[in-house]
Amino acid sequence: MKSTDKEILLTAVEWLDGGYDVELVTLVKAWGSSPRPVGAMAIVRQDGQLYGSVSGGCIEKQITTTLRNNDSSKLLQYEITAAQALRFGLTCGGTLQLVFEKLTDVESLRYIIKQLELRQRVSRRVNLEGSEVTISSADRNADFSFDGTHLTKVFGPVWRLILIGAGELSRRVADLALTLDYEVLVCEPRQSLNPNWRIPEVLFDNRSPDDVVKTYCDDSRCIVLALTHDPNLDDLAVMEALELGVFYVGALGSRKNNTLRRKRLLALGIDKTQVARFHGPVGLRIGSRTPAEIAVSIMAELITLRGG
Repeated sequence: MKSTDKEILLTAVEWLDGGYDVELVTLVKAWGSSPRPVGAMAIVRQDGQLYGSVSGGCIEKQITTTLRNNDSSKLLQYEITAAQALRFGLTCGGTLQLVFEKLTDVESLRYIIKQLELRQRVSRRVNLEGSEVTISSADRNADFSFDGTHLTKVFGPVWRLILIGAGELSRRVADLALTLDYEVLVCEPRQSLNPNWRIPEVLFDNRSPDDVVKTYCDDSRCIVLALTHDPNLDDLAVMEALELGVFYVGALGSRKNNTLRRKRLLALGIDKTQVARFHGPVGLRIGSRTPAEIAVSIMAELITLRGG
């Protein structure tokens, strides 16, 4: 699976290569109830086809009729009526500001896609007054911005997810996480499972879990999920991640097994305040049983915690 932004870029390149005019639409500001965050994108083809979403469906039909035959970028405003809000499950109406921009430089889009494949973050800055576009590298602190004249959209993951174990559950979690725009890494030192990993967008590392965590958990926006069911591997990752103070540390297993894990961590000298930050079993309690269902519960818990 790919992130939504990457799929939009790939579709835009496909349409441009096919000889179509394509308009990029970016949500830059919202008042009231909005189901999409600022920075959300959609593309509109000259024949009215649309890919992506800037309003969750409220005004997408209107957008498909707004394609303009000029090269300048423009800021437009849309109202979400009370009737539209009710239809799409919003608590009230709202107002959206959108930037419409005709895409002409397909090579700059290919460059961004290539950087995303290399797991790099990229900033695309548009000057609405002259429609100049600047592409540059972006660090993990860079974020979307709009000041009325300059629009800066940052592509690439901010959050890093480290999965310990290359089993079926890790594959399901990785698929969902890639769609949600996480950078995903998998650690699997067991040689029998190494050849079975076939998700090219995920970095694979066969070193010891503690070494992998130390290498890649370089700030608080890291998440470590220990999913091997082998305490000799999972505990190494959990101990290192807790000491580094990453955003989320969790492990698979029953309540009983994770109670025992907490006792082991305390016995090994991990501070009780750090052990209190440990999540186990991972995932929301939604009655999940299959690997796919458990993956949904895990990612739902991460979304909940990231949202505060």
